[in-house]
Amino acid sequence: MQPLDQFEAYRPLMFSIAYRMLGSAMEAEDMVQETYLRYQTVKPETIRSPKAFLSAVITRLCLNQLELARTKREVYVGEWLPEPISTDNETLLSASNPSSLYDSISMGFMVLLENLTPLERAVFLLRQVFDYDYNEIADILGKEAAACRQLFSRAQKHIDDHRPRFKPTPEAHQHLLGQFLQTVSAGDMDGFMALLAQDVTLHTDGGGKAKGAATRILQGVYPTATFILSSLRLQPDPYTAQVEQINGEAAVVLRSTNSGKAVVVVFLETSADKIQTIRIVGNPDKLQHV
Repeated sequence: MQPLDQFEAYRPLMFSIAYRMLGSAMEAEDMVQETYLRYQTVKPETIRSPKAFLSAVITRLCLNQLELARTKREVYVGEWLPEPISTDNETLLSASNPSSLYDSISMGFMVLLENLTPLERAVFLLRQVFDYDYNEIADILGKEAAACRQLFSRAQKHIDDHRPRFKPTPEAHQHLLGQFLQTVSAGDMDGFMALLAQDVTLHTDGGGKAKGAATRILQGVYPTATFILSSLRLQPDPYTAQVEQINGEAAVVLRSTNSGKAVVVVFLETSADKIQTIRIVGNPDKLQHV
């Protein structure tokens, strides 16, 4: 196989690693391109395993990028949320266990990854999602296998401690999304409030570019309902709202009726039959892959 063909064969894997590492499809694509430039400078006969080589390059580039991202997010306007991406994008279909594929790109899971250190994040993803063994991970990161085991253990504990305790069936989730759409579209304040858990939290990411986006986390039924029903009236263009598969889960997407482009994506996390967490991404720079 020619070097370019080998690179293209592993492009989906590299993008999959980079997207989960960075929470950004745009940055993931940049990292894949940078990996290709570095791959071109190495003599093919010196690469024993293209998969191991490319995995190491993309992971290390992402670790460096995460350090830069930390500085950028300190001046980011409002809360930073991962970039949504349509599940129809086949480059995300890389994971060792197909049954857990969508769990590993869900918005809730991506947010949990943000609370890990860059090294914990790398080890956890390479081991849990992509099924590399500890010796392979150690080679990729330039660490001892024992140290990688410790990093994985810490990351696994954090993920387990903060995962939602209740996971609804896809049907129950879809039903609650339908009720969300119905009450919000009708401006039914009482009906919408009845769907919310008492300690519901609202997270919005407008990046300083979405009109009316909150710049802090809101908590409680009344502040959450008031904000959402009010912010919809601020949309500059007429829009349609529909349920689509985003990051492997059903989410509400608002699209401009003029351009068809996504202007807002809404993710819901539920507990029993109530909405526990709402995450809204409205930063236009983050909606290119929806």
